[in-house]
Amino acid sequence: MTATALHAEAEPAPATGNLRRGLAIVGGFDGTHVGGSLWRAATHLGIDTVIFDVSDAGGNRILRATLWRVGDRRLPGMHRFSQSVVAGCRQSEPELLIATGMAPLTGAALRTLRAMGIVCVNYSTDDPWNPVLRAFWHLRVLPEYDAIFTTRRANIGNFADIGCAEVNYLPFGYDEWLFSRRAWFSDRTAPDILFVGGADRDRVAFMTEFLRTGLRVALVGRYWQRYPAMRPYALGQQEPEALCALTAAAKLNLCLVRRANRDGHVMRSFEIAAVGGCMLAEDTAEHREIFGPDGEAVVYFRTPREAAARAGSLLANPAERARLSGAVWARVSCGAHTYRDRLVSIIEAVARIRGARKGPSLNAVL
Repeated sequence: MTATALHAEAEPAPATGNLRRGLAIVGGFDGTHVGGSLWRAATHLGIDTVIFDVSDAGGNRILRATLWRVGDRRLPGMHRFSQSVVAGCRQSEPELLIATGMAPLTGAALRTLRAMGIVCVNYSTDDPWNPVLRAFWHLRVLPEYDAIFTTRRANIGNFADIGCAEVNYLPFGYDEWLFSRRAWFSDRTAPDILFVGGADRDRVAFMTEFLRTGLRVALVGRYWQRYPAMRPYALGQQEPEALCALTAAAKLNLCLVRRANRDGHVMRSFEIAAVGGCMLAEDTAEHREIFGPDGEAVVYFRTPREAAARAGSLLANPAERARLSGAVWARVSCGAHTYRDRLVSIIEAVARIRGARKGPSLNAVL
């Protein structure tokens, strides 16, 4: 288990100042993981932060795969990892702990952390009731958090049903240090249409029908190579820098939600916009809330055939693509959608929790 303390040389934002006793983050920190984005945001805000990388709970690959299938999706080192988080927090004494997604923390660990005066919140980035991801140990642990922040409105009621006292909708954001309009890519290799995301079953079905129209798509993400019809288009996993450049260079960026996850938007919704990519987005209520009506900043679709038809029209209209690119970038970049903004929202909510308990308040530094 590795706990890393980071002392930022940055001016605190007026909205937060510094947490009196700092911040702990439990999550993934490589690639585009939200844990890493929150860490960079905290660094920029001048918040002393200790991080706990969930990869330390993974164990060997064979045991991990076995427990995922038959062990209720527990990580082999979950109890050891939880004990290490408690020990690390005893030493660093953070005021707030943010766990991202299905963080491998036990209920006992969370009760201990809260007894130490640490406010513990979960930023729920995947749907815990998704049949592919559902773990009963995680569902039992969720009510132990002081607050849940979920990226989807569809499961707010589910959290309340299992006893979570405070549930807040908090969308994904974008990491301004990974995704910006400064990206550059060679025109010679720029894809016409780009899709970034794993090969979920519903996405494979979508792409199968979409490709029948004759359009070609560059596919970035896991598991596309498993499908023979998709292999010619699969680029595999890409590092954030290459991902940003591909997004900026693509004539069109497809944005699909995950049906099993009950998503209304995804991480790519904001990443594409932050780079200024021309976006063809699945038509959802959350997408319309973020981007406005059809044609204002993005173009929507409901079926693969409709997506293909609208993609063909946009590919033939460079001026419209340029207009949409500028409009979606302006809408998101001016709309407080970075992970710095998301971190501020969490800290402000924690201040309210503290105030309601009449405990030590964060308001003095907000």
